[in-house]
Amino acid sequence: MQKREQRSIAVIGLGFVGLPLCQLFLQNGYTVHGIDVDEAKLKGIRTGNSNNPDVDGHFIQQTIRENRFFLHHTGKGIAGTEAVFICVPTPLTGSGNPELIFVKKAVESILPHLEAGQLICLESTTYPGTTDELILPRLEEKGWTVGKDIFLAYSPERINPGSHIPLKKIPKVVGGTTPQCLGRISAIYRSVFDEVFEVSSTRAAEMTKILENTQRFINISFINDFAILCEKMNIDVYEVIEAASTKPYGFSRYTPSAGIGGHCIPIDPLYLSWKAKEYNHETPFIHTADAVNKKMPQYVTTKIKNLLKGGKTVSPPSILLVGVAYKKDIGDVRESPAIPIIRLLVKDGFHVDYYDPFVPSLTVDSTEYVSIDRSALASVHYDLAVVITDHSTTPYETIKSHIPVVIDTKQLFLPASGTRS
Repeated sequence: MQKREQRSIAVIGLGFVGLPLCQLFLQNGYTVHGIDVDEAKLKGIRTGNSNNPDVDGHFIQQTIRENRFFLHHTGKGIAGTEAVFICVPTPLTGSGNPELIFVKKAVESILPHLEAGQLICLESTTYPGTTDELILPRLEEKGWTVGKDIFLAYSPERINPGSHIPLKKIPKVVGGTTPQCLGRISAIYRSVFDEVFEVSSTRAAEMTKILENTQRFINISFINDFAILCEKMNIDVYEVIEAASTKPYGFSRYTPSAGIGGHCIPIDPLYLSWKAKEYNHETPFIHTADAVNKKMPQYVTTKIKNLLKGGKTVSPPSILLVGVAYKKDIGDVRESPAIPIIRLLVKDGFHVDYYDPFVPSLTVDSTEYVSIDRSALASVHYDLAVVITDHSTTPYETIKSHIPVVIDTKQLFLPASGTRS
């Protein structure tokens, strides 16, 4: 058995959640072992090119040189650490059910290397019960007594990529399988986070993240549907939103969009809906919101096609989508509405290119697209440019001076008599 290092942790999954968590522990004097099966990702981290807006590449390289940050591609990397944090993706299957294969693989990869006294904490967003139903039995099958000779906890990640809110400032919700487990996870997180909020169980902690994202999921779908109705009624939805926002209490501002993107909001509510079936409980709000959000790319595509009707265009019409990441100033395209919009436009015979300084290439239905080079924007002909994601560095003056029609997605919700430019 390897001697356990004090203030040493391991993180499995070095993406938008895991790598910033590594950075936070490193900033607080910990030795960190980062584990990921993606060798290309590990290479990017070593060279300071992680493509993560919340990570200081130079700092990460420095800690690697100082032998404080070690990178591994197998579960052996947990040896000698006091805690292991699992931060792997939890997507949906093709049929829309929870896909926990990455969590299962992460657990199986560390089981042969676990040592008495270590803490395992799942951070991946998932349905209530995952920690106790999936991880706990595997530990017990290996002969561990959880809460006595090994510890198990859950803490939902709350990272908002690109927001630049210091991670340590985001309160950390924690739940343990036993009181002893809760004590261990609280102690280690209090050493790096400003605030730790304890809940009674891992199930309550898991449900906390689901509530946060489901609330946003439903509100976003409502404002999208509301915007379509306002257009039909010849009302400026943005004027209404601004007016409603003057209320000093009880109103939360949401604005319409081409659809929901990212790894969390479009997916997490469906985890809850799936789990609810075990309790013979329907989740009509989630189903309705999901249907509304999934129709938004088709709505935007139809609006784009209508804009080109009657115009002088070549055949086939050529369209430039500006910004294909799911949110501003990051390169994450997971669940981005730009992908189904491209798919629908191509299916209808349009020529589609895109410009996104954060997304060098993008694959849609086995076809690889490459972002138009910034220097080429002034020389390539397009009939229409549609801004899907409004990056801060987008050269709008160049685009507007060379493309006859440039429209923001937001403008697509305005009625024909709308007054906004």
